[in-house]
Amino acid sequence: MPETTNPPSGPIAEDTTVDLLVVGSGTGLAAALAGHELGLRTLVIEKTEYVGGSTARSGGAFWIPGNPALVRDGSPDTVQRAAVYLDALVGEDAPAAKWPTFLEYGPTVVEMLERTTPMRFMWAKGYSDYHPERPGGSAVGRTCECRPFDASILGPERGRLRPAVLEAPVPMPVTGADYKWMNLMTRKPGKAVARIGKRVVQGVGGMALRREYVAGGQALAAGLFAGAIANDIPVWTRTELVELVTEDGRVVGAVARQDDRTVTIRADRGVVLAAGGFDHNMEMRHSHQSPALADHASLGSAGNTGDSIVLAEALGAQLRSMDESWWFPAFAPVEGSQPAVMLAERSMPGSLILDQGGARFVNEATDYMTFGQRMLELERAGSPVAEMWFVFDQTYKNRYVIAGSVFPRAPLPASWYAAGIAHRGGSPAELARAVGLPEASTVTSIRRFNELAANGIDDDFGRGASRYDQYYGDPTNQPNPNLRPLTGELYAVKLVLSDLGTCGGMVTDERARVIGADGAPIGGLYAIGNNAANAFGHRYPGAGATIGQGLVFGHVAALDAAG
Repeated sequence: MPETTNPPSGPIAEDTTVDLLVVGSGTGLAAALAGHELGLRTLVIEKTEYVGGSTARSGGAFWIPGNPALVRDGSPDTVQRAAVYLDALVGEDAPAAKWPTFLEYGPTVVEMLERTTPMRFMWAKGYSDYHPERPGGSAVGRTCECRPFDASILGPERGRLRPAVLEAPVPMPVTGADYKWMNLMTRKPGKAVARIGKRVVQGVGGMALRREYVAGGQALAAGLFAGAIANDIPVWTRTELVELVTEDGRVVGAVARQDDRTVTIRADRGVVLAAGGFDHNMEMRHSHQSPALADHASLGSAGNTGDSIVLAEALGAQLRSMDESWWFPAFAPVEGSQPAVMLAERSMPGSLILDQGGARFVNEATDYMTFGQRMLELERAGSPVAEMWFVFDQTYKNRYVIAGSVFPRAPLPASWYAAGIAHRGGSPAELARAVGLPEASTVTSIRRFNELAANGIDDDFGRGASRYDQYYGDPTNQPNPNLRPLTGELYAVKLVLSDLGTCGGMVTDERARVIGADGAPIGGLYAIGNNAANAFGHRYPGAGATIGQGLVFGHVAALDAAG
């Protein structure tokens, strides 16, 4: 369902009094469900016309160690081992009490979600932590996701669910694990065909039964929304927060605007800010992060413009990690469109990434946040990556899916060539001339890469040394699933630095309370998800750590508000 359709208008906003007001309908819905279960009268307001926030646009994974879904599916993980990992990874990079609280309440949150919604979760076995070599790290991973979910149970509210970034070519739910194997359809055809067939049967067969199975972020957002509907928790869309109301230094409610009407909402127990980061506020992004960031290249929800962060700062809230995002390299957009998701492509053998000088600058297969951090590190050191080009050969093109839509052996879109974001050449020198890269350095870089790849060891950047790198590699390519020399016809496609949302915001304590300038909590004000500074500092422990902390601290905020 494209965002150009007109979703149902939803409930009409009015002056009201509740116990708990939640601003934002992504992981904020978990806070609402927790509050409702604790007996609080709860209301959710959402700035845009859709429910689901960036959660609905994401892969939908969540990283919550030791949770019941991991236990059911046979994971060896324990909260204690995860504590060793986070202690080694995060250290003093975040408030000392935040991640222990995350670990303590994580399993409880998953239990709560399975009680209050129709969702059931599964372990994405094999999806390695992003830094598995650290003490306590896991090569089999701790990431979970929602099983394919029947969105038709939303009934007349189905049209208010935010659409996904990518739509499958046929009606079929595609989980994260499915994506990995579908990308290997020419290398592991048996497993790929089996998974694709299962999902096609589920999707098309479900339609015959008037069911609409979705997966990933769509499944998680739909499940949270279904829980809100089932528990009679109102969700007002098109309702923008315009003011936080205080009495004697405590937040007691908010003023909101729906269409052209302004309403006052009294919140006796507190306000939970879950409105996302400042993904699409380019003034804030250029000021706090980098003036080189492309306008609106973020994959986060269009409504994430930092309004709630600005309002909280006006009340004296401390901010932290404003220079950070869940960075994500992506395929450059054709004018008028958005960047295309890039994930497995960087890990597959027979490819590399060059900068404007025709040089490699990073382990292409590293986790996406580290990739972006490396780019900004180079910029701050005076060696910015002004352009990125994803270079691959004909064998690569014949084997793997590109940008989620260009299937093996299919030509690159003509629109990419017309827009100048794709080029081809019969040799490294010819490709360099086509792209406009320095010929000598491009030839040297590809020759050097080929020498390393032929020996299976990337001495320059360590590509393929981590189990995370290997997860999205090609297991049929040995000795290194991430490395193979490039030969024959070459292609180059332009990349941009995108992100899944910013992850700097309000400083919060272990109870999700917003901390003021004096170091004390601002009474009645909570922040979770990307409204709050990343609970893991500048680190990304594993796939779904962003959604995981949003879910957990939403629950924690509700517990505190309920007393």
